[in-house]
Amino acid sequence: MSEEQRQQQRLDISRHAVRLFREQGVAATSGEQIAKAAGVSERTLWRYFRSKESCVEPLLTKTLDAFQDVLRSWPPELELAEHLRAAYTLAPEWSDVEAVLAVIRMTHDEPALRAAYLVLRERAEPTFVDVLAERLGVPSDALEVRMQAAAVSAALRAATDELVAITAEGVDPEVLGEHRERLADALRFITRAPIGSCPQRTNSDR
Repeated sequence: MSEEQRQQQRLDISRHAVRLFREQGVAATSGEQIAKAAGVSERTLWRYFRSKESCVEPLLTKTLDAFQDVLRSWPPELELAEHLRAAYTLAPEWSDVEAVLAVIRMTHDEPALRAAYLVLRERAEPTFVDVLAERLGVPSDALEVRMQAAAVSAALRAATDELVAITAEGVDPEVLGEHRERLADALRFITRAPIGSCPQRTNSDR
């Protein structure tokens, strides 16, 4: 089996695990049930995952990777808010959008799921730092870069929490579109200058 096939198998297992968690709860779902639903042996399941809760990671990672790709494709002539308005998407498949939001919703009551989610979420901020540093032409440890990256990260966390709340009854394009607009407005609001531009220095700063 190729690496691509293994990654696809992990993603398939992840989707089945999330479906079972949604249908019957995390506590009532066993590794055996997940393996059976995914059409793999338990041995294969535990070779890929350290716990049943960690089965959600491939689906969350897919979403994170997609968003990081959006960040890396940020054109120099656009503000971040405008770029996200044009390109923002949570995942390429509606079923995955709903599954990811369901996992995040479950993290409020499932500490193990929350731990997996927080670890993956923290992976995003270094990407913000790298993209902003390149755009500003300054080192990645520069204070203005770290502050803007932290601001973007905080805005996205708040926006994700809101999206989870407003999609409790289901996800549709109109809801995602409205959410995208609120996120774009929030990104403009959290900094005095557009994100991705250098602050103007005064004589007193020199």
